[in-house]
Amino acid sequence: MPTPFKYDPSSTAAFQSIRDASPVVGSAQELKAVVIGGGTGAPASIQTLLSLGLQTSAVVSMADDGGSTGILRERAHVSPPGDIRKCLVAFAEDPDAPYVRAFKYRFDFANNHTLGNLTLSALEEATGSFPEAIRICERMLSARGHVYPSTLDNITLCGKTRDGRSIEGQADLSHSHTALQEVWLKDDKATPYPEAIKAICEADLIVLGPGSLFTSIIPNLLVPGVLDAIRSSRGTTLFVCSLADMQGETWGLSAEEHVDALLSHGMDGLLDYCLVHAPKPLRPGGTLPGNFEAITEGASTATETTEVKPLGTAIRPVAISYDSAHRIQSKGPTLIARNLVDPLRPTWHDPQALREAFTGVLKACHSLPM
Repeated sequence: MPTPFKYDPSSTAAFQSIRDASPVVGSAQELKAVVIGGGTGAPASIQTLLSLGLQTSAVVSMADDGGSTGILRERAHVSPPGDIRKCLVAFAEDPDAPYVRAFKYRFDFANNHTLGNLTLSALEEATGSFPEAIRICERMLSARGHVYPSTLDNITLCGKTRDGRSIEGQADLSHSHTALQEVWLKDDKATPYPEAIKAICEADLIVLGPGSLFTSIIPNLLVPGVLDAIRSSRGTTLFVCSLADMQGETWGLSAEEHVDALLSHGMDGLLDYCLVHAPKPLRPGGTLPGNFEAITEGASTATETTEVKPLGTAIRPVAISYDSAHRIQSKGPTLIARNLVDPLRPTWHDPQALREAFTGVLKACHSLPM
């Protein structure tokens, strides 16, 4: 008989292989890092930074309004817990501890809620404070870092597609039938959460992503004060570009177009490094990578010369070419092109490859006490 309890899928299971790796050389424990994003890709950066020995925190988008989170947000009038939960689990000291495992349980018979989402929402109601609910869960999970919402306001994400349609709501935006052009907050008077701003200001390394560009990473930048915090911080900024399109919001966009979107949403002049996947060295006239087999949903608005396969048979990879790599660098950031794909899970980052790339960035930052 099938069990009614199942794990919420996690793309960071493979990252257990680097949990016991030696920290980077130098005063790693004196360095502070902050990951800015959502709950899909941010845990990969969180676990990588923890393996390097950095004091790590996460600033998480509060725009999520789909699935279990959307139901709780609408019916219980609580803060969106889903992305917070995923980052909390990434920080857990022992991923195999019974409560950590239970925190990820998802219940088909109860609106597909996870225990973690219900726990955060119940604690918010019981304490009257979402940050206090998060702190309690950090203690329950023996978290090795802190998770901060970028704002405590009830925000709604809006956007426009590249074919001119306007969409309201994070969930609908993420599954747009064409790639997005821009996003904004319906209420532009959102107040930043002070602890999130403090974490960014004090960070030696600020990592954006990986994850959904328009619906997980950029919503944090739209909260007033976040870009100012990045600008005033001493930290080096690193954008980790996604490997492939699994939703409609960036379907068909190249690595250059990902970077352009980030720059046009406030990061122009603030981005130091961009990490992109390239399975082999870039050569003049070439466009990489090719498609790899997987199951997906979405539609194509391709802007790079990459072969398009029928929907449902392939995930479109985020393409990078020799010429576009040079154009990215001409806009300010240093481009790092590496083979980053996990050979067993082709839509996930390889833990060791990501760790080596992060190490290279740390060692290249002369302002850091390495």
